[in-house]
Amino acid sequence: MSQRLPVSPTDPRPTAPRWPVVVFDLDGTLADTVNLIVESYQYAFRTVIGHEEDPAVIRSWIGRPLIQAFREHSADAADELYATYLQWNSDNTERLIQGFDGAREMLSELRDAGVHVGVATSKRRESAEQAMDLLGLAEHVEVLVAMEDTDKHKPDPTPLLLAIERLGVGNPSRAVYIGDAVVDVLAGKAAGMDTVAVTWGAGERAALSGVRPTAIATTTAELSGILLG
Repeated sequence: MSQRLPVSPTDPRPTAPRWPVVVFDLDGTLADTVNLIVESYQYAFRTVIGHEEDPAVIRSWIGRPLIQAFREHSADAADELYATYLQWNSDNTERLIQGFDGAREMLSELRDAGVHVGVATSKRRESAEQAMDLLGLAEHVEVLVAMEDTDKHKPDPTPLLLAIERLGVGNPSRAVYIGDAVVDVLAGKAAGMDTVAVTWGAGERAALSGVRPTAIATTTAELSGILLG
């Protein structure tokens, strides 16, 4: 019988990813669009109804479809607010969008480790693709589920389950959803997925902790450690 040699603490040993499938939110998670979103809302409110909204209230809407937020806020002016927002947002995305340090590299590491990577967002497909292209994220993402792809949206799990289906995974328990908002964690849990909440986006850490994600990450390096070991 062969003798099993002791493993030195310095021996490089590859570690298998904790989840073979990782699905991300986009705004506030992979793309630093929070300021762009807030400014787009404020421009629409100033232009259409003549006053701005509390930025904290706007940040709490991030992760939900735009038209839904506008209908709840100002039902009579919702369509005009929506159109005004979309035009200003499109015109100013390239100027105001930013990337999070390490996000693109993290996606590349996940793909190199054999992880299937998807994005499920409440953002319109055109806007999501524009953001991902500008930040160099698109080449690392296999599947994008955008607002137009489902009738139901976060915190409903439907978009996440569709992303898993398109990635060819039958069991949600083999996947994790990562986002910066309470609705992201709720959607992931409803889908039967593990969840990681990140604190660099729109959500407040106390609120994120309150919905009990599987883990919380404060930096992309910490998130990489959670995902890749």
